[in-house]
Amino acid sequence: MHNSTLPLEIHRRILPIIVVSQFCCTSLWFAGNGVMADLADNFNLPGKALGHLTSSVQFGFISGTLVFALLTIADRFPPSRVFFLSAIMGAFFNVLIILESNQLISLLALRFLTGFFLAGIYPIGMKIAADYYEQGLGKSLGFLVGALVVGTSFPHLLKTFTHALPWKSVIIITSCLALLGGILMLVFVSSGPFRKPGQKIDLSAFFKVFGNRAFRSAAFGYFGHMWELYAFWAFTPVMLTTYSRLNHVELNIPLLSFLIIGIGGLACILGGYLSQRIGVKKTASIALLLSGICCLSSPFFFNTSDQVFVGFLTFWGIVVIADSPLFSTLVARNAQEEARGTALTIVNCIGFSITIVSIQLLNMMQNVMDPKYLYTVLALGPALGLLALCRKKLADVA
Repeated sequence: MHNSTLPLEIHRRILPIIVVSQFCCTSLWFAGNGVMADLADNFNLPGKALGHLTSSVQFGFISGTLVFALLTIADRFPPSRVFFLSAIMGAFFNVLIILESNQLISLLALRFLTGFFLAGIYPIGMKIAADYYEQGLGKSLGFLVGALVVGTSFPHLLKTFTHALPWKSVIIITSCLALLGGILMLVFVSSGPFRKPGQKIDLSAFFKVFGNRAFRSAAFGYFGHMWELYAFWAFTPVMLTTYSRLNHVELNIPLLSFLIIGIGGLACILGGYLSQRIGVKKTASIALLLSGICCLSSPFFFNTSDQVFVGFLTFWGIVVIADSPLFSTLVARNAQEEARGTALTIVNCIGFSITIVSIQLLNMMQNVMDPKYLYTVLALGPALGLLALCRKKLADVA
């Protein structure tokens, strides 16, 4: 079904362009992670610096979403232009990593700034899709978040294919991809027919959006989902390592980690199509329930065969992300039209802040808790998220 106000040929062309642009630009996210060992060797970084470089991107993204939300940038300016300028700035700060004069503090600053401008890419891309697709937004955002998953994992594959080239080639290629993505969005994607621009800065918008009970329910469901998601992604190699140590088997941990996480891109797309049949809220609830069950049952699978264990983690990798675009759909649908971009940005800001808390909690608890039972803590997020989705004020959408 296509929008009556949008010519069919444009309707069919816009989503692929947004998806490709999102993929190209989000490759910046883990560009540093793809060459982390090379950064450590080239700049004589201490071991603990590797985690700091990863966290600096997340903190940059959180800071960026906070600034974008407070200044209501996504609603006051044409979103495609915001996306383009953010892509340019993100690519610029990303490519500066290759300078030989860098030290730990400058690398941290560059990764922070790259993350800051990713706030003008990921949530803005979702806002652009919401402005174009009044019907079938869940499916559209499924493709979009799927592009994010593949884009963020792409530098690891890029590093594999360019192992004979200098490590700097990975950074240069990802920056070029980001520029390409920004240009595609600027040239081919104008403001959508359902965009209702905001007129002025509203510093209270950060708090006003939560005055809507239906929006609040959607947002809190998303927060529960985020409590689990990035902690699962961050600890997937740790879980595989723990299993390998406990059962005295050898696993190809890098490859398996990529496959377990990367399959989430397909899960987002399939979840989007399913939501068109049974509803966005119901599909998100099913995925959240299944991922919560995975959290609680995880200790059992550490005692199974390696095929069963990897199969379990693959299933978990599917259900842990399948609801992400659906929550974004519920947030967009239950926000005021003139504040939709700001609402999506605010929810991203809080959601990514929550990921740092859950990851650091697992970091602390793994030293005092049996590693097999560690991941049951993640069930707290799905449980609270499901409670939020039970609110009757939150209507289902297609």
